[in-house]
Amino acid sequence: MTTTKIGVLVMSYGTPQSLDQVESYYTHIRRGHPPTAEQLKELKDRYEAIVGGVFPLRANTDHQVASLQETLNRLNPHKDKQFVCYQGLKHASPFIEDGVEAMAKDGITEAIGIVLAPHYSVMSVGGYIKRAEAKAGEAGIAMKFVRDYHLHPKLIEALAKRVSAKLDQFEEAGAVRDQVRVLFSAHSLPERILAMGDPYQDQLLATSKAVADQAGVTSWQFTWQSAGRTAEPWLGPDILDTLRTLSLEQIEDVLVAPVGFVSDHLEVLYDLDIEAKAIAKELDMRLERIDSLNSDPLYMETLSDVIFQAYANN
Repeated sequence: MTTTKIGVLVMSYGTPQSLDQVESYYTHIRRGHPPTAEQLKELKDRYEAIVGGVFPLRANTDHQVASLQETLNRLNPHKDKQFVCYQGLKHASPFIEDGVEAMAKDGITEAIGIVLAPHYSVMSVGGYIKRAEAKAGEAGIAMKFVRDYHLHPKLIEALAKRVSAKLDQFEEAGAVRDQVRVLFSAHSLPERILAMGDPYQDQLLATSKAVADQAGVTSWQFTWQSAGRTAEPWLGPDILDTLRTLSLEQIEDVLVAPVGFVSDHLEVLYDLDIEAKAIAKELDMRLERIDSLNSDPLYMETLSDVIFQAYANN
């Protein structure tokens, strides 16, 4: 029996691989405009603070892609097909277009594209899909896409387990479980997505509610983080403002569940673990964060399920 190779383009944001790549990376994000010397120093300082020159996101993403390929072929219901994963990054090499080109060089004519982000926005996942679609068209590859998977039962289970595990730790440290405020968070986007009818915010709230219900959490709310510094308004409130508000409500214990992120990177390791923790300490609050999904088997199974579904849908 001959086996047909099906390409899987695994897309994510990308990260610099070393401190000397930070400038070119942010220049790409800023569409060719280099950061100022002051901005560059601040960015490098953030990376230094979390990693000291070692960049975990790239290693995490590489591991996620390898784990996904293993899971796909272990659970593969299509015995005459072999799923082969390729990376495509938005702002670093190998770029999305490079991933599609690599597939074409390997003779792949059918592929599935998926982004390592469960929630759809035209400004995030939509942008990845647009680039991959254009390149696949040029390369003669028939490519289908997974748009979102924010309510997949295995994703909700993986996140709920993480919330419950951290709440257990709060209890062990003497906190009253129901008095720990759970903050679900995700990367902010410009407010104009609301006028566009974009599903991003609604999908995030749906994920948060499903996780809270499964983990038996009643004291929770949603907040935003990591907004860009541009003139236009971004979705809020930001988590730092939320913490100040909770302090006024005399909340002493906070658990952050960044459900919009699937691995450890700057927005988690710096914005939450350093910046938010520093504010919490000032406010005399205990703040903890759930462990990131990274290559959790349930997350790999989530991705595999939705890839198989996309492939089967003609």
